[in-house]
Amino acid sequence: MSGRARLALCAAAATLMASCALLPLVDQPTWLFQAVLLVAVQTGVGAAARRVPLARPLTVAAQVAVTLMLLTLVFARQQAVLGVLPGPGTVGHFADLLRQGSDDVGRYAIPAPLTDGIKLLLVGGVLVIGLLVDTLAVTFRSAAPAGLPLLALYSVAAGLSDGAGWLWFLIAAAGYLMLLLAEGRDRLAQWGRVFGGPARAPGEPDGGAVAPVRTGRRIGAVALGVALVVPLALPAMQGGLLEGTGAGVGAGHGNGGTISAVNPLVSLRDSLNVDNDRRVLSLRTSSGDLSDMYLRIVSLDDFDGTTWKPSQRHIVDVPDVFPTPAGLGPDVKRTTVRTTVTAADWYAQDWLPMPYPPSGVRISGNWRYEPAGMTLVGDHGQNTRGETYQVKSLHVQPTAEQLAAAGQPPAVLKREYTKVPSRLPKVVSRTAEEVTAGAASHYEEAVKLQEYFAVNGGFQYDTQVEVVRGPDAIANFLEKKQGFCVHFSFAMAAMARTLGIPARVAVGFAPGTPQADGSVSVSLKDAHAWPELYFEGVGWTRFEPTPTRGTVPSYTQSDTPGTSQPDEALPSRNASPAPSASASESESCSAQLRKLDACDSPSAAAAAHSGGGDSWHLLGLGLIALAVLAALAVPLAPMLWRTRLRSVRLGAHARTEEGAATHTLAAWQELTDSAWDLGIPPDESQTARKAAARIVRLGHLDPVAGAAVHRVADALEQVLYAPRPRPAAGLADDVRRVIAALNGAAGRRTRLRALFAPRSAARVLWALAARWAAVRARAAAARPALRKPSGQQG
Repeated sequence: MSGRARLALCAAAATLMASCALLPLVDQPTWLFQAVLLVAVQTGVGAAARRVPLARPLTVAAQVAVTLMLLTLVFARQQAVLGVLPGPGTVGHFADLLRQGSDDVGRYAIPAPLTDGIKLLLVGGVLVIGLLVDTLAVTFRSAAPAGLPLLALYSVAAGLSDGAGWLWFLIAAAGYLMLLLAEGRDRLAQWGRVFGGPARAPGEPDGGAVAPVRTGRRIGAVALGVALVVPLALPAMQGGLLEGTGAGVGAGHGNGGTISAVNPLVSLRDSLNVDNDRRVLSLRTSSGDLSDMYLRIVSLDDFDGTTWKPSQRHIVDVPDVFPTPAGLGPDVKRTTVRTTVTAADWYAQDWLPMPYPPSGVRISGNWRYEPAGMTLVGDHGQNTRGETYQVKSLHVQPTAEQLAAAGQPPAVLKREYTKVPSRLPKVVSRTAEEVTAGAASHYEEAVKLQEYFAVNGGFQYDTQVEVVRGPDAIANFLEKKQGFCVHFSFAMAAMARTLGIPARVAVGFAPGTPQADGSVSVSLKDAHAWPELYFEGVGWTRFEPTPTRGTVPSYTQSDTPGTSQPDEALPSRNASPAPSASASESESCSAQLRKLDACDSPSAAAAAHSGGGDSWHLLGLGLIALAVLAALAVPLAPMLWRTRLRSVRLGAHARTEEGAATHTLAAWQELTDSAWDLGIPPDESQTARKAAARIVRLGHLDPVAGAAVHRVADALEQVLYAPRPRPAAGLADDVRRVIAALNGAAGRRTRLRALFAPRSAARVLWALAARWAAVRARAAAARPALRKPSGQQG
């Protein structure tokens, strides 16, 4: 083997040895075997080009072309010409994969799953480093500078994994030294005089190791020093805020240290858009109101006009008992809640999700306390992966009157939490003033802002909206009126600050889904952001501007200007003063309705009206008319039954808690039956939230109709799980809006079948079958009583 071939082989080996430092970053090592094969082909092409020989630039060009073809063959074969030649579609596919890989790096904890995007970053990065090393060390015969790309590869691995292990460093260093020693003695000696002094003259006694070995040692020592220093100077690249690790603790183990800032935009959006929802946390709580069980991770209080992020804060040891939350007065009602939280084995989060405000935490491990946000953050690698911990927190229940009577906050707090940058577009403050016009207090201003976003501002909840950055991000959201929780919370907090209300944004999880065993499951799609506004005497107070997400706080639903909550003393706008003349069909009463004893009974005012005549002629005409109606009614019976049932379900209801619950459950039943009629069969095993998402997805609903589906589902969850369900207005209109949207998206044949042969009519057959089974069971139970006991004579 020629000296240059040996050098090429050592260059490839050095690249692969250094790339081993990337192995801890992902949970599968299979990418490395693929990288070995591709680097071998890349090296072979370079060796063949140099043997021809080609000019140096042409050799590098040939290797670049083959590298692109190899990546195309592995990652973009479907989009390539003949499966291997890159084309316009290939470029777009690579861009999508790189974007996905970049998002996945910020989304997942280490070790991350080997997604296509992460795999492209790993394999492509190794090929690029291999090409640089081969070009420098072999094509241009300069092995020493080839250590720089190798060092960069190791440093990236060390920065991502918070310091790679010594084993990986020794492997990478050994590969580099092997590369140096493989280069010719004379060339290495000339480069090494910088480190080793003048060359030994002929006949001069040997003073130690030969030049290559002695110089290699010194180069290795320098590389070791650089490799140890560079990762310390690089910022650690942590995972996403909601998935994977967030920003960790800075310097210090004792009484100091800071936490750094992380932008949650991409992580929150990706969590809400995951295809396969995953459980993040499981909790058991003593709280009787699960609708208010928000789990808060961190507060974002640094607003630069573009986005919100957590300020760098001083951290201390975790106190045994947390101090009283800032601003909370003794007159505000509060109860103590105890919650046990268990994190999933894959969920590695630096910040500890907790109900707010916490008053004590019991958790093992190395955690620190940040007083301003009352949060816990892991110290140097500590995270939530598989942790079980107990949190004692306060359920603060202020009244609207207490919030409206809040005094001025402390000057220091107000100055810090009402700062807005000068570059914030004027439309933000102008819109805030217009929306809150006529408000008598900061509390009323806050309620009006909440209802502007959640109810009457025309905003639509959409997780597919791209995250817009820049000074015009909030103004763009106010104009387009589409976004997800990050947009709503960021905009409301910014507008509150322009009104002089101290505000920040909290990031964490909305209330999860109750389980049959009494626990509550919190999943990725429960990831949420909401604004917190400060009121003296109450403290930091949660608001919910995002439509269809979370729960609206009870203290914002009083009879204040702009409130959207209906007055139960007033009749529904669809109500009629006359009693209903219809009876509820038993087959329309689902298990959920029976759970609350909410099945309708025949109205007391139901009456049948008949008429007749004295003449046989009129009687004959009447009989003919009845025969015609009967002939028409048989094929039209399913359509007539569904039309009548829909009218009953969406019609008037009693203005009581029981009546509102009955109406909510009936509205949900009508929504799911209408979807079933149009080809979306119900899935009784799913929760209301997941069933709503399924209807939106399969029905291809637009954002307006999708939001209506989620509003009905949220109202259903209130009825089924909240201790005191709050009535929801406009459910009948929401259901009609969804039905219209489903009909619009369906084909003509599907619409005709839904009209004349609705699938949900099967409920009638099910009800008849259930009744027949009950009759047979009663008959079977009564049959032994009719027989004579055995052994007795008649």
